[in-house]
Amino acid sequence: MKQKYFDYFLLFILALIWGSSFILMKKGLIVYSYTQVAALRLFIAFIFLSPFLIKAFTKVKKKHIVPLLLTAILGNGIPAFLFTKAQTVLDSSFVGVLNSLTPLFTLFLGWLFFSNKIRKTNLLGILIGLIGAIYLSTSVSDVKIDLNVYVFFIVLATVFYAASVNIIKNYLYDLDSVSISSLAFLLLGPFCGFYIFSTDFTVIYSSSEGLIALLYIAVLSIIGTALALIIFNKLVQRSSAIFASSVTYLIPIVAIFWGIFDGEEIYLQYYIGTIIIMLAIFLVNKK
Repeated sequence: MKQKYFDYFLLFILALIWGSSFILMKKGLIVYSYTQVAALRLFIAFIFLSPFLIKAFTKVKKKHIVPLLLTAILGNGIPAFLFTKAQTVLDSSFVGVLNSLTPLFTLFLGWLFFSNKIRKTNLLGILIGLIGAIYLSTSVSDVKIDLNVYVFFIVLATVFYAASVNIIKNYLYDLDSVSISSLAFLLLGPFCGFYIFSTDFTVIYSSSEGLIALLYIAVLSIIGTALALIIFNKLVQRSSAIFASSVTYLIPIVAIFWGIFDGEEIYLQYYIGTIIIMLAIFLVNKK
């Protein structure tokens, strides 16, 4: 029972971090291009996690190499660029709604490729959570939503996330979360660093606006990417892939708290949406 409560605690912490990451990403995109923000995010996370590589090398085995490569590309590399590109056009709250597709794809891919059983209660929880996230976010945002190619960028990113979650759960269960995260970024970071310094990055960050934006990206990289990924991987190993991916339902709630911090008014819809999402997470985790 204590482990279950701790899993919920990790889920809420992760939601708080990732929910705040959208704001940090927006701050970085004011000055840097979307490719620079994505590459910086991965490169700085790699630098931060590099001290853990020595211990990780002692644990990794030959059977882990391909799953680690897939996790790095599908769970971190490609989605980083898809999300930053989409956020140059789409509203953050709408991106949060689309991100809530992750548990649904996690369940589907787990059933399709990993022979995971689909329980009716868990499926009901996923659908209720998706409805709650949409309801909550449409209450927060008055921005008109147009269906365009950037919507499919986010949907594709959630498919990649779902694939990565299932890979971690089924093939990397015997590696600790810190080792998984540090090794994954080792496969991405050097390439991203090479790209960054081949652009006009050094010219941009020499300005005051560029330096401030870089600080936002650094926080995004260290807390919103490196530490968040360690927590997420740990949660996947401790609970289930579907439960861990249900963190995406909580992100719109974090957006509301940011609104309260900025002095926005609280409406009844916020409470209703929050209750719906809490019910969904309970059903997703019900055995």
